[in-house]
Amino acid sequence: MRIGIDVGGTHTDAVIMQGDNVLVSTKALTSADVISGITNALDVILGESGISQDKIETVMIGTTQFTNAIIERRELAQVAAVRIGLPSGNGMPPMLDWPQDLKDALDSECFMLHGGYLYDGWSLADIDEVEITNMINSMLKSGVKNIAIASAFSPINSAPEEQVAAKIRQAIPDAKITLSHSFGRLGLMERENAAILNTTLLPFADKVVSSFLGALKKRDLHCPVYISQNDGTLMSADFVRSFPALTFASGPTNSLRGAYKLTGLKDAIVVDIGGTTSDIGVLQNGFPRESNVIIKVGGVRTNFRMPDILAIGLGGGSIVSADGSSIGPRSVGHRLVTEGLVFGGKTLTTTDILVASGGADVGDKSKVAHISAETIRKAKATLHAMLDKNIDMMKPGGKSMPVILVGGGAILVTDGLNAASEIHRPEHAGVANAIGAAIAQIGGEAEQMVSYRTLAREEAIKQVTKDAMQRAIDAGAAAETLRTVDIEETPVPYMDESSTCIRVKVIGELASSSANSSDNTQESTI
Repeated sequence: MRIGIDVGGTHTDAVIMQGDNVLVSTKALTSADVISGITNALDVILGESGISQDKIETVMIGTTQFTNAIIERRELAQVAAVRIGLPSGNGMPPMLDWPQDLKDALDSECFMLHGGYLYDGWSLADIDEVEITNMINSMLKSGVKNIAIASAFSPINSAPEEQVAAKIRQAIPDAKITLSHSFGRLGLMERENAAILNTTLLPFADKVVSSFLGALKKRDLHCPVYISQNDGTLMSADFVRSFPALTFASGPTNSLRGAYKLTGLKDAIVVDIGGTTSDIGVLQNGFPRESNVIIKVGGVRTNFRMPDILAIGLGGGSIVSADGSSIGPRSVGHRLVTEGLVFGGKTLTTTDILVASGGADVGDKSKVAHISAETIRKAKATLHAMLDKNIDMMKPGGKSMPVILVGGGAILVTDGLNAASEIHRPEHAGVANAIGAAIAQIGGEAEQMVSYRTLAREEAIKQVTKDAMQRAIDAGAAAETLRTVDIEETPVPYMDESSTCIRVKVIGELASSSANSSDNTQESTI
């Protein structure tokens, strides 16, 4: 048996699953300290099911803690940003286009060093030992210990990043360092931004992971613990301490994976309706379709792998105009239980329209008896038109597809959807995100630019696949279960006609308990 937990901004959802069956589920309010929300959810599912803690083999947790920390500019550590790429790019230093309030929150220092490589392996410049020594002396003087290092084309040749990191660790043994080639893609500035965002979260990641483990220990759960990441796969707790940024957008991903598990549909549109927004995504072969455009996190351009999600301001707490002709994007959010009309408040929300129409029995329906039939009709038409319009925008090639409705606000859809070939409302749809966390597998991804003139295509793909598999194993996957799920080849414009960027993604099952006893994962268990 396994437990899946999704810690959202409003609710903490939890399930116990045995194989593909959901044995018990619950939704608890997310607490300010997060931990009491998790322990409350655990108390409900363990108490209602009567399942002994020693029957639980694994716990998977999805969290928005790190995304929220960036967006809200809190819990961010001081960072030193090191770029290895001179003499090129001197006019565009690190963090050039960042929002000023975020730069202020990081209290960052920036250093630019000679070195790095071009796409074809030619060196930009030799490493300058004097520059490195001066930089380290400056770090020692300021006391900064969270350091992001990015080098030009480091996914192809990471030697400069590793060389500089080794010298920093020699002088500052307790430094927390992110090397951009470990998880970013080729574009230097976006990869550098991603490394800086990850680095500023490292001390907070230690705190959050320790809190998660502590909450489970309080409930006598002594099993391996994993955190879900934004491609629908898992990381060990130790891996999250080094790469917290990989959890960005993991919430919508968990919902899409949960929708797949509940319906068995590998290709579909998923609409996850919550209290404030509706997240619309696409399932391709059972996994979220990834975005191919630059993603901004907290106002910063990054090249993270991210699910392609369209979020619109439509949820159970969305504010409805008096005549029903407009809905959202303003919402009462988690204050619905005090501000919605059916709960004695003064704000007309979508939940009030649903109750007035007879679609749900929530709160005191006499509080919405005065709403006219015309307002109800118009508001429902507005809601369905909003969803139809945005679902159409997400369809691959505009082709007709089934729609899976999940999330607590899915009950708002009462009249069908013109944009859907068919609608699915699976059982346990309200906790699809926790189910998605519970079924997640371990994944690994690698990217490299190659020239087919010097390396045969088959051999190039084999090399990149080997790197992706090693990353999956490092994250806790069982080597014998790994399989390739995606190979992307992109010809590079304005370069040698045979230059191609290859990206490979693999997934596999969690390593067995015995494997988890290795040094790499020992600390991820309680």
